[in-house]
Amino acid sequence: MNLVIQSASALDPAHARPLTALARGTRAETIAAEAFRIIDADPQQRVDIDIYCDTHRLDAAWIEPQALSDYGLLAMDMDSTLITIECIDEIADYCGVKPQVAAITEAAMRGEITDFDESLRRRVALLAGLDASVLERVYEERLKLSPGAESMLAQARAAGLKTLLVSGGFTFFTQRLQERLGLDYTRANELEIVDGKLTGAVLGEIVDAQVKADTLISICANLGIAPQRSIAMGDGSNDLKMMAVAGLSVAFRAKPVVRKAADVAFNHVGLDALPRLFM
Repeated sequence: MNLVIQSASALDPAHARPLTALARGTRAETIAAEAFRIIDADPQQRVDIDIYCDTHRLDAAWIEPQALSDYGLLAMDMDSTLITIECIDEIADYCGVKPQVAAITEAAMRGEITDFDESLRRRVALLAGLDASVLERVYEERLKLSPGAESMLAQARAAGLKTLLVSGGFTFFTQRLQERLGLDYTRANELEIVDGKLTGAVLGEIVDAQVKADTLISICANLGIAPQRSIAMGDGSNDLKMMAVAGLSVAFRAKPVVRKAADVAFNHVGLDALPRLFM
């Protein structure tokens, strides 16, 4: 396999020699200022590589030689993946219940609350009576793209991939991001709004872990490709089923349970690290 080493900033070339030796690879090739590839690395050296990379705040990805264009779909979670915030936590801040909502969010994302539907209903119920104009304020004032997001999307499109934003968050945000970023598909939950205020309810089927996986499979079918030709990226336990059916799963600054299950984990780098795996 190839071993791709990446850094959030310019990667010191001095790391190439010890990492190549640790990986028992044949040689190291520079990919970009932030990355190099070790050819014919031995996956049995994963533990040693992880220790070294954790010490130096580097990310290591074991991957077979392939091209980004071998895939047809890039599926992404929204909150804490494509964007840096959990939207529901920021909405809750405007009605003084952010600590309560954030605690439920964190437990759900870590997999400590297994019923995502119930956890979402509990959180949304705490927002009842809030003026819906707060949603726009969260989007304009607090929502930020994760580092490297636009570069990743541009390179994915250039390689011929379609893009899917599938979220346990809310359509208010996914629809705006779809228009802003030129995403091909989105799916998320719809907040009920009556007389300009949140009712504390969600309309229709909740987008949970199984719905995320089913959405990826459905989009792949529409595109005429197998799910194995998709890349799925997320950070929380409700992304695991979607990641499991994809050909390549990527944990982005994720909870431990997600990092453990993913094919690739980005703990330090930005989203633009994804296309560098295939350069």
